[in-house]
Amino acid sequence: MVTFGIIGAGGIANKLHLPQIHDLPNATVKRITGRSEARLRILADRWSIPHWSHDWHDVLNDPEIDAVIVALPHPMHVSAGLAVLSAGKHLLMQKPLCDQLDDAHHFVEAADAAFTRGVVTLAMPHFAPAVYAARDQIATGAIGRVSGASGRSSHGGPEVYYSEVRDAFEETAKDLWFFDAAQASVGALFDMGVYATSQLIAVGGGVGRVFGRAATFDKPTQLEDTATLLLEFTSGALGTMETGWCDPARTNFLHIHGTQGKLVAPGHAGNPLTKWTPGSYTREDIPATPSAVDVAPFATGNVHQHLIDCIASGHQPPVSNAQFARHVTEVLLAGLASAKSGLPVNVESRI
Repeated sequence: MVTFGIIGAGGIANKLHLPQIHDLPNATVKRITGRSEARLRILADRWSIPHWSHDWHDVLNDPEIDAVIVALPHPMHVSAGLAVLSAGKHLLMQKPLCDQLDDAHHFVEAADAAFTRGVVTLAMPHFAPAVYAARDQIATGAIGRVSGASGRSSHGGPEVYYSEVRDAFEETAKDLWFFDAAQASVGALFDMGVYATSQLIAVGGGVGRVFGRAATFDKPTQLEDTATLLLEFTSGALGTMETGWCDPARTNFLHIHGTQGKLVAPGHAGNPLTKWTPGSYTREDIPATPSAVDVAPFATGNVHQHLIDCIASGHQPPVSNAQFARHVTEVLLAGLASAKSGLPVNVESRI
C-alpha cells in the first residue's frame, strides 16, 4: 500500500488525482493541504481523507506518507517539489513543470540525487498506451525513418475548465489566475501545449531548435491564448505543434509520418492507434491500408499506478521523468522566445 499526501487542494486534485487513487486497491490518501478551508473540508469529506491543513510541511513531516503529489499552480511547482525530494518522499509533479529554465535544471539535479537514495520522480504529462505503442512501432522500424510529426492539444480555455471546478467546490465566479500574467507568467502554450509538445518529443525524440508564433486572439489576458511551434528534431525530422484556449470543440491528435508508413492517434475506426501502410511506393493513386495497432501491451494504468509500479521496480518512469520534463520546458520557453524575436531558438538540453 502506497500512502499519498497532496499539496494543493484545487480542481486538479478533485478531478484527477483523488478519483484515480480512490479506484486503486493499493493506494490511499492520508493528508491534503491547501489555502481554502472550505475546499479542504469538501475534499476531505468527499474522498474520506483523514487529515487536512494549510501547511504543506505537515505532509512532508508525516513518516507514514510515502509519495507526494504537487498540485499547486505551476509557478509554485519546483519549490514544493524540491522540498518533497529533500524529505525523501516519492514525487508526482503536476504539469507543466515550471516556467523558468533554471528551476528546471535545479529540479533535475534534485531528482537525480534523490534517485540515488531510491526516490522516484514522475513529472506529468502521463502518456496514453497509444504513445508508448507508437514509440515501439518507431523503434522497430514499422514506419521506416520518421520524417515528420504533428500534434495539437487545445480546448475552450481555463474559464471553461474552471466552471466545473467552481461547481465541484460550490463556489461563485471569480477572477482566473490563468489569465493574470503576474500570477501565471505563461499562457496556453504551457497550459495546453505541454500535452502535444510532450507527445511529439516522446515519439520524435529530442528537439534541437524551435521556431514559434504566439498570439492573444480572444481571451482577456496579456498572455498567449494561441500558439504554433515548428520543431526541428535532432534526428533531422520536422514537427509542428498547435495549441490554444480558443477551441471549445476541443482537438487532440498525433500524426507521425515515416518513409514506409504513418501512425495516427486517435486511430481509424475507433482504434486508439492506426498504422497506415502505403498501397504502393511507386504509384500515387493506390490507397494506403489501415491496420489497428494493439496498444494493450503498453498500458501503464492511471498515472498514480504508473508511479506505484516505478516505485516497486526501483526505476524512474521511462518517459515522464525529470530530464524529459526539463527538455519539454526548454522547448516551450524557446517557442515563446522565438515568438517574441521572430527568430529560431536553439535548445541545449537533451533526453
